[in-house]
Amino acid sequence: QVQLAESGGGLVQPGGSLRLSCAASGSIFSIGAMRWFRAAPGKQREFVAFVTSGGITDYAGSVKGRFTISRDNAKNTVLLQMNSLKPEDTAVYSCNADVRPLSRDGLVTYWGQGTQVTVSS
Repeated sequence: QVQLAESGGGLVQPGGSLRLSCAASGSIFSIGAMRWFRAAPGKQREFVAFVTSGGITDYAGSVKGRFTISRDNAKNTVLLQMNSLKPEDTAVYSCNADVRPLSRDGLVTYWGQGTQVTVSS
């Protein structure tokens, strides 16, 4: 019974900013890496950013310098601060997390349902 829920999406003008959050809930033992992906209209899902349990980060080249990923381990939450947004950033943004649930052994990757980000004037 592990759930990931994204929030913070919406409509923003080019050059604007949004902050997405993704909170994991349920019977969780621990969480490893957490990631953001996006799926733009007419395109396949692509990697955006990840952060390891130790705070190491990496980004897709298209967002590097504009987006910042971070996490709050106490809240089981990953954040994505998005600045200088462009129309091509329009997509459904989804988070995932490598989770060790209490209900089973092993590491399981869970996905959220996604949140819409629209960058348009």
